[in-house]
Amino acid sequence: MKTLVHTDKEKIEEVIRACDVCYVGFADTDGTPYVLPMNFGYQDGVVYLHSAQTGRSISMIERNPRVCITFNTDRKLVAQHPEVACSFSMRSKSVVSWGKVRFEEDFDKKVEALDVIMSHYSDRKFRYGHPAVRNVKIWIVELEEMTCKEFGFSYKNKG
Repeated sequence: MKTLVHTDKEKIEEVIRACDVCYVGFADTDGTPYVLPMNFGYQDGVVYLHSAQTGRSISMIERNPRVCITFNTDRKLVAQHPEVACSFSMRSKSVVSWGKVRFEEDFDKKVEALDVIMSHYSDRKFRYGHPAVRNVKIWIVELEEMTCKEFGFSYKNKG
């Protein structure tokens, strides 16, 4: 099986927009890894996330704001030969990205971020209660680097 590498921004964003969940990876200052599945919004090279105000992830980000965010979609088991176990592969598309988290504290900007997140899942417009906005932690991750790959293509098939 072969892997296709994509560098086209439109293709990369197509993969991101097709995902319902992203996986956010952290490394604590002692090297301890931690990965969370999270709902997200994406706009203009920025990933928007939300969480509780406190917790393990917040503490880790305060010590080390660098994160790796992975998006994965279109998973399907494929085989070059159905009788040969090592010919099986998982066809999928993925984007791996890196950036630094900054937390947004401005009320109106938090609402804008929540709108970006909600627009990823629905075309509806939403209202937010003041206590809910005040109590949510908004993460802004400007992506510094992204890679995009498609896995599991037969060498006999050009794509």
